[in-house]
Amino acid sequence: MKPDSQNVTDYTNDNTIFMVWNFKDNLEVSAVFSKLCKLLINLNNSANVRFPVSRASCVMGIGYEAWLRLQLLVPMPKELVNFEPIAGGKHTAVSSKGDLHFHIRADTTSICYDMASAITDVLSPVAVSAEEIHGFRYWDSRSILGFVDGTENPQGQDRELFSMVGKEDPDYKGGSYLFVQKYIHNLTGWKELSTEQQEKVIGRSKSNDIEMADDVKPSNSHIALANVGDELKIVRDNMPFGNMSTNEMGTYFIAYASTFTTVKKMLNNMFVGSPVGNYDRILDFSTAKTGSLFFVPTFNMIDDFSGE
Repeated sequence: MKPDSQNVTDYTNDNTIFMVWNFKDNLEVSAVFSKLCKLLINLNNSANVRFPVSRASCVMGIGYEAWLRLQLLVPMPKELVNFEPIAGGKHTAVSSKGDLHFHIRADTTSICYDMASAITDVLSPVAVSAEEIHGFRYWDSRSILGFVDGTENPQGQDRELFSMVGKEDPDYKGGSYLFVQKYIHNLTGWKELSTEQQEKVIGRSKSNDIEMADDVKPSNSHIALANVGDELKIVRDNMPFGNMSTNEMGTYFIAYASTFTTVKKMLNNMFVGSPVGNYDRILDFSTAKTGSLFFVPTFNMIDDFSGE
């Protein structure tokens, strides 16, 4: 990770809190945002000193409308826009409002809780919480569907290459595009499939996470459509979540990318299909309930936003 960049390259942690906040209408929010920026720097610095082995961090992303409302840098990041829904013949990648996104993670739940509490104390007077997901590591990094999630993630130095803006947008070098979706799984329907049928939906073996050969892998499998080439990768940090009382079992999809174009190509493949109509079969069992795009600024930018 670049010294000035937020922690977008780390590997999946054991505990995560994802939060989306939206500013209230007709309120002055700049002063609170400045205070929030100071807090974010403090939280990350303090975690590094107090809990050096916990891999604790908090990453903040800023949405298009919030960027404008806060009158941040212009021109803004080249690909920061309001995410538009992507509608296929059967399934839709919906769009949802998001002004600020927080990705909080640590080896221990207590650190995540305290960070989320501090952020909430600052934001509550001027914003409302639109989403809060408590993710957890499920066995050996599996989703609730039972398959290992994130095997195709770039490793080592490639994580920086594919997750951070480079020289193509020099004013925002070291920043990152952040795209998130909350998926709810139909576990009843999923469990009605045999293991062999499930493997054909995903494109991998369930027990040992081995990808099917190209001449065996179905063209509408998740692996076939979600991976858009070795030169177009993203850093996923998906986490499962579950609530037994509401029967909301799902995956919080989170992607850090050097360009949103890569993410959009993946979503088009999944929802519209490649070719058109050949959509990702996993969508028959996983419904996207949200979809928001943010930009993750560097710490230098955040320091400037704080007014220090």
